[in-house]
Amino acid sequence: MMSLILEAMQFEFMRNALLAGLLTSVICGIMGTLVVVNRIVFLSGGIAHSAYGGIGLAYFFGWPYLVGTLGFSVAAAMLMAAITLKARHRSDTIIGVIWALGMAVGIILLDLTPGYNVDLMSYLFGSILTVPQSDLWIMSVIAALVAVLISVFYKHWLALSYDEEFARIRGVPVNALYFSLIAMLAVTIVLVIQVVGLILVIALLTIPPYIMEKHSRTLVQMMIGSCVLGAIFTTIGLWLSYLFNLTSGATIILVSGFGFLLNLLFEWVAAHRKRRAITELSKFEAAPIRLQDSKS
Repeated sequence: MMSLILEAMQFEFMRNALLAGLLTSVICGIMGTLVVVNRIVFLSGGIAHSAYGGIGLAYFFGWPYLVGTLGFSVAAAMLMAAITLKARHRSDTIIGVIWALGMAVGIILLDLTPGYNVDLMSYLFGSILTVPQSDLWIMSVIAALVAVLISVFYKHWLALSYDEEFARIRGVPVNALYFSLIAMLAVTIVLVIQVVGLILVIALLTIPPYIMEKHSRTLVQMMIGSCVLGAIFTTIGLWLSYLFNLTSGATIILVSGFGFLLNLLFEWVAAHRKRRAITELSKFEAAPIRLQDSKS
């Protein structure tokens, strides 16, 4: 087993893929924690899918990828953020519409672009095995910036995540902070999606933080645990994809999904045992009462 791992690590593309996966785990672990705690998973999915509109714009007008995709995604994200603040009861429906329109606009613009034959599947599952050194440097900068911004404004993020009304009373600029969070989310999604794909980004944004939410006492613990869990899923997924010649992104998602189901199973077993313990305890406490009634 160890010899196979060492053999895989001799290839530069495997080393780059592992580093890209670990950096993605850090970025998504930190941002995903805020996404899950603030209950904006659907919004993050909307941002990720609406990025297709930006991809279509970039190819159609001949712009650089980041210019078109970042501009479109951030604009769509700000619109979604405003909707969630002003019309929360209808926000899921409107986000779904923007989600669908963004993808449709992107695909149609790609169809209308002369001379281009873009593989949309590469944006769904990414190409983690072909990550160049330049993208690794970009991802390293993103990870560092995200970590710095979260640590500097940690108390504000904490107040926003757990008690929005209390944060407003304490003078925390909740609306500005919320828009900043959505803008950061849009930027990180767009920059990472080019490397690992849309579906893997959503999986790592949601699954590790969801698992860690019930096993963490603080927001920091949840972020660290999510990063570690994402790194474990990524490493195992890459190893299995190399061993069985499978698509890397899909394998990592499959491993993450298995971890999610395993966590649900453990939670069900723990809840079942707790219910049985409560039932047994209630029977034990009721026994002396029945004994006293029989004596009388």
